[in-house]
Amino acid sequence: MEFFSKAKAVKLRSHLDKYLVAGDDHETVRQSRNGELRKARWTVERVANKSKAIRLKSCHGRYLTATDVPFLLGMTGTKVVQADMDTNDVASNWKYEWEPIRDGFQVKLRSWCGKFLRGNGGTPPWRNSVTQDDPHTSSTQNWILWDVLEADELSESDSVAEYLSSLSGLSSVSDEVLSELGSPVSIKSVTSPKVSSPKFSFKLRKHSNLSNLSTESNKFRSGMDLFRNANAVRLQSHLDKYLLAEEDEETVTQDRKGSSKNAKWTVEFVPGSDSIVRLKSCYGKYLTASNLPFLLGMTGRKVVQTLPRRLDSSLEWEPIRDGSHVKLKTRYGHFLRANGGLPPWRNSVTHDIPHRTATQDWILWSVEIVEIAVRSPGAKPSDLPPRETLPHSDSLEFESSSPSSGSITYANFSRQESSDSYAGSPPKLQGRTIYYHIADDNGEVDDESVEGYSFSFRGNGVDELTRKFEEETGIEGIIMCTRSPLNGKLYPLRLQLPPNNVPVQVVVVLRSSKG
Repeated sequence: MEFFSKAKAVKLRSHLDKYLVAGDDHETVRQSRNGELRKARWTVERVANKSKAIRLKSCHGRYLTATDVPFLLGMTGTKVVQADMDTNDVASNWKYEWEPIRDGFQVKLRSWCGKFLRGNGGTPPWRNSVTQDDPHTSSTQNWILWDVLEADELSESDSVAEYLSSLSGLSSVSDEVLSELGSPVSIKSVTSPKVSSPKFSFKLRKHSNLSNLSTESNKFRSGMDLFRNANAVRLQSHLDKYLLAEEDEETVTQDRKGSSKNAKWTVEFVPGSDSIVRLKSCYGKYLTASNLPFLLGMTGRKVVQTLPRRLDSSLEWEPIRDGSHVKLKTRYGHFLRANGGLPPWRNSVTHDIPHRTATQDWILWSVEIVEIAVRSPGAKPSDLPPRETLPHSDSLEFESSSPSSGSITYANFSRQESSDSYAGSPPKLQGRTIYYHIADDNGEVDDESVEGYSFSFRGNGVDELTRKFEEETGIEGIIMCTRSPLNGKLYPLRLQLPPNNVPVQVVVVLRSSKG
């Protein structure tokens, strides 16, 4: 409650750096990157006789309401809407009440049924939606966390900004473009702790020092200082391998050969922003977060080299400092991830959200400056003209001068694996050889006549084999299957593996697979 105790109005920012906004239809609630609009402003009302409950009223005079209507049939999340309070039915007023629960410097808002206000990401219809739900997996734990920002009084500029926002539904103007236009309305962070008594509490104050503290906090969070004076960099993963642009001018992998020209990435700054960079390979193509799945049924998506006709948001990366390392976040909340483990993941690069504690370090990169950019002392990266002036777009669908992104393959793993050792061949591991294929989302294998991937395994238990595979790949919820020689159908492995360390052929299927 200390986040709301002194505030008359607040703005709530989700884990996607988007704000909770009230829809123009006076009913829906969604997320938007433009926090300057009055639609992102929520008036705080304390609930009488309830010290731990608040109500949030939108700019339309309606309350943030948790319903029991499913957002999508068959899904657990339920709709969050704007609704008028029924003064004739006081007993139902609990639908408009939220209990703030502090979680570090953020809050969780719990509804009447014990669920939490959740900012959803992903593909439509979840993208930018807001529901109430419980986090079911470790990857969605942050989806119920919100930053609380104090909102100033409404001004005329809010009406102008809102008018521009209304154009986004009729033209190509997006939330990101509107957010760059900005407005004089200032937002002051309330995450600055101030001790006023033996109890730790937060004070909401309209004071310039608090605004300055917020600015310094954002600078500390940003990793732009690692790129600010760089003309070109190398990125080293947690595996001590470098981000490499392959000679096919399309794929992106990892390799220990950091001295290669393919490990050099030219830094470009996005005009109008001092927190976003683009990275260009030695072939003049941009590091791109595509929307193509790396493997069917898996969460990770391909990272490739492209040279689209229009510079869109799939080329943009936000450096976020994490100690001496940096995380590179896409404009859609994913992170550049260096995969380890077994083929086809070994030496691959995707963008994803780490789902397990064991893979948290997979999104950390060390930045090595290869070329220093000489600039005037007062110049900012965002003030510099872009190296190439091309139209800007915000579509994830890009067209490349290279072959179609849909034809990208990651077949040449033997060459990649050969660079994993510095000198000589590693000693051959004892144990049986496990040959495996990976089934698609329907439980089908494209061509089992083609030799699959393999790894060495010492053990006889199916559970032990499953755990090793999950640890090596960072993927949870798999089933080890074998194909029946009688009818060709897949059956889960239940018993011990064959004795005498004979080779075993399995098919890896996700539990969520439709097959």
